[in-house]
Amino acid sequence: MQVYVKLKQTGKDTVLAVCDVELLGKTFQEGKIVFKVKDDFYNGGKTHVDDAISMIKNANIVNLVGKYCVEKAIQNGYVHPDAVLTIEGVPHAQIVKF
Repeated sequence: MQVYVKLKQTGKDTVLAVCDVELLGKTFQEGKIVFKVKDDFYNGGKTHVDDAISMIKNANIVNLVGKYCVEKAIQNGYVHPDAVLTIEGVPHAQIVKF
């Protein structure tokens, strides 16, 4: 499964953004929550989901959107299933390392 990834340095933080390919450019809304999967935030190129998950170790802030990348992050112990937010049925998880 392919995902979009973008790894960037923002001050002292290394931010990794990952989304399933079919979600790029879409907007999801549930109640007052509006979530935009923006091209400029997530699109640093495509890679296999396993490669994207391996990049988590090099980031201290991680943003994951989509069934495939969130499930892989859970399977690899990076995300607890109870910490996943679902917006219009689309899973979203964030990781912040201190």
